[in-house]
Amino acid sequence: MNKDIYIAARFLTQPITGVQRYGIELSKAIKKMNTKYNITFVAPQNIIHYEIAKFLDVKKIGSLKGQLWDQISLLKFLKSKRSPLIVNFSNTLPVFYENKIVTIHDIIHLKYPVSYSYRKYYEIVFPLMLKHSKHIITVSEFSKKEISSYFGINEDKISIVYNGVDEKFKPKKIENQERYILGVSSIAYHKNFINLIKAFLQLKDKSIKLYIVGGFNEKIFGEESSKVLDYIKNNDNIRFLGRVDDNKLVELYSNAVCFVYPSLYEGFGIPPLEAQACGCPVILSDIPVFREIYGDSAVYFNPLDPGDIANKIEEVTTDKNLITSLIQKGFENAKKYTWENSAKSFFKIVDKVMQHG
Repeated sequence: MNKDIYIAARFLTQPITGVQRYGIELSKAIKKMNTKYNITFVAPQNIIHYEIAKFLDVKKIGSLKGQLWDQISLLKFLKSKRSPLIVNFSNTLPVFYENKIVTIHDIIHLKYPVSYSYRKYYEIVFPLMLKHSKHIITVSEFSKKEISSYFGINEDKISIVYNGVDEKFKPKKIENQERYILGVSSIAYHKNFINLIKAFLQLKDKSIKLYIVGGFNEKIFGEESSKVLDYIKNNDNIRFLGRVDDNKLVELYSNAVCFVYPSLYEGFGIPPLEAQACGCPVILSDIPVFREIYGDSAVYFNPLDPGDIANKIEEVTTDKNLITSLIQKGFENAKKYTWENSAKSFFKIVDKVMQHG
């Protein structure tokens, strides 16, 4: 049996959001735990996460970037190595290359195309990439069913490798902090931050603030919200913090009165898990994947109803017994999702694919 495996690490050329976090942390766990295979991580030249690349001992190949690297540089390299198994955890892989395991987190680019500038590319590439693959990895039972249903793929060809939460995410309390609600996400239409802001403006407690990590983009709010936008720009209680490093993120999670995640659609959703690991009560959209991952460890709201979001925030921020319960259940839930467990699941899939040739 050929034990050579290559892992496409183009995620190391991109700012870290949920998908890149998955690629990085799962790759690190695989690197630490591997005792059986010859695993090589490959990436384009334009890496920005140098320390991680050094730890993974990444091999830089080709001169192209982005999707062109996926489809041309990577394909040329693989053929020069006699077509070994290639795996991705984000981005795409060569469309017609057969010896591959493809990871797809969700089909959000099809459900909410307004959030993606490369949606036409994905609409063409994804079906072909899935068809010409030996196995498919996704991150939740919800996504597994979505992929199977949308692309007409047998569920036996799809396996789940859950996200994890890194051990660095643990409580880090700081005295004399402001009281604030926290939201963390890349800012896109389906993340639904407009309804979180509308809900915040309805809160009775005007001393509490709203911090949003991930930047600000007026385009996602739509023309109907221009009056709300004008108010926000003059509201000192709403703060957009942009991207922050993990140390700062741990502080923000640990000292927030609650964490709110108003997404309309997710394949998994890592930030609420990180918040729970830091001892922060979590309030979530009532969507199927969150019920699957978070169960009774969170409070749920209708993401299309700012009034319901506001009510749930007020309930969580004023009920001490509920706060205590959510913190305890959050700790227990976060313990279930580790990158070590994810790596174990990955190796089981690879074993199966390798054995069947």
